[in-house]
Amino acid sequence: MFTKIKEKVEKLMEPVKPVPVGSYQFQGKKGDQVPYRLNLRVEPNGDGILTLNASTVLHLNRTAAEYAYHLIQQTPIEQIAQEVAEKYEISPDEVKHDLADFRAQLDTIIHTPDIDPVTYLDLERVEPYSKKLSAPYRIDCALTYRVTEGTSAENAPTYRVKRELTKEEWITILEKVQLAGIPQVVFTGGEPTLRSDLPDLISQCEKLGMVSGLLTDGLRFSEKRYMKTILNSGLDHIMLLGAPGDERFWKSLQNLIADDIAVTVHLTLTHENLAELEQALPKLAASGLHSLSLSASDHDLEKALPKFQDLAISQGLSLVWDLPVPYSQYNPITMELKNGGKRLAKGAGNAWLYVEPDGDVLPAQGINRVMGNLLTDPWSSIWKKR
Repeated sequence: MFTKIKEKVEKLMEPVKPVPVGSYQFQGKKGDQVPYRLNLRVEPNGDGILTLNASTVLHLNRTAAEYAYHLIQQTPIEQIAQEVAEKYEISPDEVKHDLADFRAQLDTIIHTPDIDPVTYLDLERVEPYSKKLSAPYRIDCALTYRVTEGTSAENAPTYRVKRELTKEEWITILEKVQLAGIPQVVFTGGEPTLRSDLPDLISQCEKLGMVSGLLTDGLRFSEKRYMKTILNSGLDHIMLLGAPGDERFWKSLQNLIADDIAVTVHLTLTHENLAELEQALPKLAASGLHSLSLSASDHDLEKALPKFQDLAISQGLSLVWDLPVPYSQYNPITMELKNGGKRLAKGAGNAWLYVEPDGDVLPAQGINRVMGNLLTDPWSSIWKKR
């Protein structure tokens, strides 16, 4: 009798076991009304980080992470209800109700453009950066510091890099990134389309179940054949460096929008192009573009940014702030950090990392503190140095 009572007490005292630590992916079917991809990383403490379409990151508590895990695994509802009910000592009906609410909230975020998940998602959430992360949300890979002919390369730090990694070496890095649970890779430079193996690296991301993005001057996308090669490799989103005075830019933008891939245009304000960019904003909005990134070439122009932001918003364009641009352009993240932006300061080296063409890892583009080399050093030692 005493033994049975002891067993019951010990069972009650046992900590609830979270879902298995690891990374899990789900991609919607091609026939879905809105294509989407989910990446869930379950942390060692049981909390989860759920990335939706590479654009929305939800920090989930243990229970929400468990629901997300089962949805991605496509576990039958009755099985979920039984397992969760036994684990948390609640009724299966309560589990089904909570699961239905969670699923409805995710569906709304997936299918509603520009929704703010912080204000909408009313389930209990873990606040960003309130707990240690086992890996960032994104890693930015500068494949090369070469730039398109005729483009100024004065800001590309070629003095730091003695060689470019081979395709095989980059594939090794991508595999290491996937094992670390990083859901998104963004290829940048320099000009990444100068690498002939770019389609292979994008395909490798697709094979590994990671979201892939591209930051480029986009001039090669004026050639539909090349554009199709890149997009058919599995690319998920793209940022174009805006060059309103170059007809190839407008042709590339037209081709990409017609192909229905997520596109953002980045514009850098300079003393010479203010009038040109002001005239370009209505044309960008009329092209079907939905999102825009803005930065200034120097601090003297920062006062002009609010005006252009308001103009962009008045044209129906959404502003994007959390993607870098190649080294040959000025970077909105760097500008915000110089202005003391706390949100972005926390993100650099935490939400994202930057890999140079030789594999060296920096906290972010422009922060020249080498944390290690992703090709040769263990991921754990690099992450500890952030």
